[in-house]
Amino acid sequence: MMKTTKKRAVPLHEDPIRHIVWKGDRLDVIDQRLLPRRVRYVSCRTAKEVAKATTDMVLRGAPLIGCAAAFGMALAARSGRLKDVLSAEPLLRRARPTAVNLMHALDLMLAVAESGPKETLARRMADAAEKYCRDDIAYNARMAELGAALLKPGSRVITHCNAGALATAGIGTAVGMIRAGYLAGKVAHVYPCETRPYLQGSRLTLWELMQAGIPATLITDNMAAHLMKTVKIDAVIVGSDRIAANADVCNKIGTYGLAILAKHHAVPFYVVAPSTTVDFSTASGDLIPIEERSAREVVEVFGVPIAPKGAKARHFAFDVTPHELVTAIVTEKGVVSPADGQTLRKVVESEC
Repeated sequence: MMKTTKKRAVPLHEDPIRHIVWKGDRLDVIDQRLLPRRVRYVSCRTAKEVAKATTDMVLRGAPLIGCAAAFGMALAARSGRLKDVLSAEPLLRRARPTAVNLMHALDLMLAVAESGPKETLARRMADAAEKYCRDDIAYNARMAELGAALLKPGSRVITHCNAGALATAGIGTAVGMIRAGYLAGKVAHVYPCETRPYLQGSRLTLWELMQAGIPATLITDNMAAHLMKTVKIDAVIVGSDRIAANADVCNKIGTYGLAILAKHHAVPFYVVAPSTTVDFSTASGDLIPIEERSAREVVEVFGVPIAPKGAKARHFAFDVTPHELVTAIVTEKGVVSPADGQTLRKVVESEC
């Protein structure tokens, strides 16, 4: 019988995935549409190419979309003309409508562009984009630490979609918390949902967990209820693309259903997201714009039809989980518990 050895768990400071690389004159990103079958980088040399890569799902994940947009603005600034930066901004803003990190990054970069002389425009914008990504890396590390402290030893957890390194500039939000929890003995096993129709859970999250040496078992989306009933799940951990002022959470489609299941089975439901994901200008989740993508992504998988020819389908990319179903929101500023608007504002607007 062949002897097998347990894969070494990767420490938090070691990132096995270099998925976004700034080269000064271009941004190289892993084409996430090809994972895990193939690792290929796409080079973006203009803001238009960054916007296209974002829209086409070459890159995805709310924090990473924000980082990419910041570099897209820096690429536009290489001409040294403010007008090029101003024309790039709406192009990038339209790339994805739901993730508020995109809007946050663009607002910040516009402020930088307009705050100094044109002679230093390119340098200032590149420096600001790099700082934006460094901040995200630091936020990820802090959220991982705070989130892991909420888990009990030996927890079995479910996660949905991909809120790992591939969705951020660092170790991830939800998966960052899971990685820190595993290294601290708090997480024993992870069950990522496959996340139909784009399969981010099976293609991306499971790949990341395996790269990090964390025990994981893939489940289809419709297995979660059965698992909570029979296997004893200790926590559900997800990320977010936008959190409204009242603490309603917008995340990948299927998150709302998981939250309802968790409530019924008395399983804690944790959301992990940086403060840049919070949108105080949106009063509740009902007002968050929900992206609807091509039905083709539902009726086909990797270009292979899985429904009858001519079939109609809908593809809502996100849903909204009411804050009453959320146990806690983990941000780099602190843990929001209870998850309500008052506590959210108090934590996010704190100076620490």
